[in-house]
Amino acid sequence: MSTPTAGTRRRPSPPDTRHRHSPSERAQNRAGLAFVSPTLIVVLVIVVLPIAWTVLLAFQHARLIDLQGMGLFGNWTTHNFQEVFTAPGFWSSLTTTLVYTVGGTAGSIVLGLIAALALRRPFRGRGMVRSTMLLPYVAPVVAVTFVWETALSPQTGIINNWGTHALGWHKPIAFLSTSSYPVDLLGWHTHLPLALMTVVAFEIWRYFPFAFLFMLARLQAVPAGIEEAAEVDGATLTQRFRHILLPQLMPVIALLSVLRFIMTFNKFDDIYLLTGGNSGTEVVSVRVYNFLTASYDVGAAAAQALVLAVILMVLLGIYFGFFAKRVQEEQA
Repeated sequence: MSTPTAGTRRRPSPPDTRHRHSPSERAQNRAGLAFVSPTLIVVLVIVVLPIAWTVLLAFQHARLIDLQGMGLFGNWTTHNFQEVFTAPGFWSSLTTTLVYTVGGTAGSIVLGLIAALALRRPFRGRGMVRSTMLLPYVAPVVAVTFVWETALSPQTGIINNWGTHALGWHKPIAFLSTSSYPVDLLGWHTHLPLALMTVVAFEIWRYFPFAFLFMLARLQAVPAGIEEAAEVDGATLTQRFRHILLPQLMPVIALLSVLRFIMTFNKFDDIYLLTGGNSGTEVVSVRVYNFLTASYDVGAAAAQALVLAVILMVLLGIYFGFFAKRVQEEQA
């Protein structure tokens, strides 16, 4: 048995780096968990479980009358997705959805920007005008769609009345039931998707107050001295907007583009109440509903909804990969 020599020193043991929580820290952790748990439970029940159930149904033969007797895992199949991609009208409805989404998103943001620029300066009655701007957004969708249907009616609508008496229309125009309207402009003959353009115009009118509120709040935070200094230096109105206001608004516009794109891409009630998806306005969400109510095939409807979600994620990935970086570079 060897003994340590006098010149040999025993290495000190490494310190215990484990952090031992005090009773007060453990109590705070339990309190934080107690506060977060209700939110986690709500998200789990309302968001996670329905998404997981939709994914499971998309890979099963599921009819509406079979749901009560179905287990959690049935016979797996990819037939639902084959039916989605090979069914007539799927790609045309997807194209309609993209046109409707891009047009509604861009139009609502542009109109909201114009309204925000017009109402940012104080004037008499500005509060009343601002409140009126919010009416299309806060009004019930059933009420505003009924107003539009009544105003655009070819029999009793006020728009056709003005058009035939003041604008020289030869006959009333069925805005919500005409899929292709011939137009001759300076010798150029074309057909316009009138019903689709009408529902896009409704989307712009109804949701521009959403963009208006965001951009007006950002414009109110821009220091007035910056614009005054630029005006003293001889900058025109266009130059002040391009070099001062627009860079300040770009993060808000980017956020609005994402939010409005997601909302419009999944929009169902506006189009269904206006046209029912007829006359070239069948977007994918309306197609899913019509497919479910016509054949009661829950599996195929879930597959279409899953395909819609994947397409939306791909488009948002493209946006974040390209446009979001450009916005950050402009802000740098």
